[in-house]
Amino acid sequence: MNPKPEELEQIYRTRFAANQDYRRRVWEVLTRNFFERWVRPADAVLDLGCGYGEFINQVRCGKKFGMDLNPESPRHLAPGVAFLQQDCSQPWAVEAGSLDVIFTSNFFEHLPSKEALGATLGHAHRSLKPGGRLIALGPNIRHLPGAYWDFWDHYLPLTERSLAEGLGNRGFEIEVSHARFLPYTMVNAPQYPPIFLRLYLAVPLLWRFFGGQFLVVARKRG
Repeated sequence: MNPKPEELEQIYRTRFAANQDYRRRVWEVLTRNFFERWVRPADAVLDLGCGYGEFINQVRCGKKFGMDLNPESPRHLAPGVAFLQQDCSQPWAVEAGSLDVIFTSNFFEHLPSKEALGATLGHAHRSLKPGGRLIALGPNIRHLPGAYWDFWDHYLPLTERSLAEGLGNRGFEIEVSHARFLPYTMVNAPQYPPIFLRLYLAVPLLWRFFGGQFLVVARKRG
């Protein structure tokens, strides 16, 4: 079972309170310098497992949605972000074929089972327009054998290959797949100046040495 909403609130307040401003600055760079290449100004974008809104608050697009079970999430979301507090493995409260992009970062590992992930991917496929994209980041268990389990709410170990196979079985085609992308975590990690992150993003060779998270971009067929 996943943690209850009240427990999620406590977990993330404890984990992220000390570096919330730094996380916001990091995600500003990630969004502007990297992820917006897949987002057009008029797109409808859903941030799956939106947390405190580090991505969805900053991405420039037409419509914004954030989905999370954490009851504290809406207090951190910018005006104009529609919040959906629900279990992502249950039917989504968005119209079929209404989204252009679904973004998720460090979320799938919190799901309790492959069954829950499969249901979630099915709902994502239903909600995307033909040609819409799902962008997913997450810890790669192949490169984080022990450290992966350092977090209380990690349940589901994945690699870029296992996620790509699950997506392919549900009507997606893989456009981008990197086994190593960003470093594993910002929790209890040094806080580097944003210029370092811009350099890191511009030099993919560095990802092979420091990356602990995978990046998968999948497109809905049809």
